[in-house]
Amino acid sequence: MIIVTTNDVPGSRITNVFGEVFGLTVRSRHLGSNIGATFKSLAGGELKGITKLLQETRAEALERLSVEATQRGGNAVVAFRFETNDYGDSGGVEVCAYGTAVTIEPVG
Repeated sequence: MIIVTTNDVPGSRITNVFGEVFGLTVRSRHLGSNIGATFKSLAGGELKGITKLLQETRAEALERLSVEATQRGGNAVVAFRFETNDYGDSGGVEVCAYGTAVTIEPVG
């Protein structure tokens, strides 16, 4: 699955457009991560537990986007974006990956 932030894929042409596709996930931090983040925020520096949570969450959202695009008949996603929001007071994070599912083929 080719996923790009641009509206086209260089060297390819779009032959079918299947519409917008999403990959959504919401995750919460575990208690140990919350405690560690609290102490780390006092001292400064990277919050490694939260960084790891965000990396895993984005990867999961991206995988779900890819699955939906494939199910709709696409072999690529154009105009790809991430949107991230805090999820309430629980310390969770919501990540939505979205774009347009298309079929592409090489030019020439």
